[in-house]
Amino acid sequence: MSRSYPNTRLRRTRTHGWSRAMHRETVLTPADLIWPLFVTSGKGVEEPVASLPGVSRWSVDLIATRAKEAVDLGIPCLALFPNTPADRRSDHGEEALNPDNLMCRAIRAIRDACGNDIGVLTDVALDPYTSHGQDGLVDAAGYVVNDDTVAVLVDQALNQAAAGADIIAPSDMMDGRVRAIRMALEMGGHANVQIMAYAAKYASAFYGPFRDAVGSGGLLKGDKKTYQMNPANAEEALAEVALDIAEGADSVMVKPGLPYLDIVRRVKDRFDVPVFAYQVSGEYAMIEAAAAAGAGEREALVMETLMAFKRAGCSGVLTYHAALAARLLNA
Repeated sequence: MSRSYPNTRLRRTRTHGWSRAMHRETVLTPADLIWPLFVTSGKGVEEPVASLPGVSRWSVDLIATRAKEAVDLGIPCLALFPNTPADRRSDHGEEALNPDNLMCRAIRAIRDACGNDIGVLTDVALDPYTSHGQDGLVDAAGYVVNDDTVAVLVDQALNQAAAGADIIAPSDMMDGRVRAIRMALEMGGHANVQIMAYAAKYASAFYGPFRDAVGSGGLLKGDKKTYQMNPANAEEALAEVALDIAEGADSVMVKPGLPYLDIVRRVKDRFDVPVFAYQVSGEYAMIEAAAAAGAGEREALVMETLMAFKRAGCSGVLTYHAALAARLLNA
């Protein structure tokens, strides 16, 4: 007499920790993390960012210390963002082209401290340098003009590459800037400098704490909807990614992260390039607020969200929780 048994294969594979590890489909390691850091003026300076609990702005010397920490943790790359002093900001963002600005000094300090043991990714956009907080140049009507902005972004990228940047990451969303930067890097003797394009950057409500950290939040006049993407659009994201790849991007980024995991997955399925996501400041702040309120265990929330990025298809994640996550993964 035959007997039928329930198919309990999946339950059996979950019984013990060793079995759960053996059947794990997605793996997260410190090498999947990029650590964003904010640079500020002075020496020996740590300035906590009130809207980003646990995140600080660091002076150049302490940025080098963070770089050594990242190397020890196995984090392969840092992303740098400057908090430019108010007296160095202007309508045209000239400080972005200063070879001795905060960004360039931080790059050189990391090189001196760590050599080539860690990668340095640098933001290319004008919002940390402009008096109006926009990512580009603004005309008399308050409109961010594309082509004139691209010309400045090219010079900004060359300035950072000359200081020792490994990856140029244009976050401005101007049309044609990837091609212009790629051509300038090739002609300027920086053929091995990569471009990670902010290809699908949405006009999101999740950027507020970041703007506080770089000092542009209180300066911003208007919004960025004329050049950043509408959160309602997905096909447009694929079109933007295709353009940036065709123009020479080595990798692409989706920003923000968790609200746009569907975009990450579609980009990964459509294009044969590395896809990164930026777990932005508002996402970080929500996790911290939930943990502070007792609504969830901080470490578990961090690791689950980072695993979600990898499961969706990310090659890596920019996250302010990078150091914490690396420590947990190394434990």
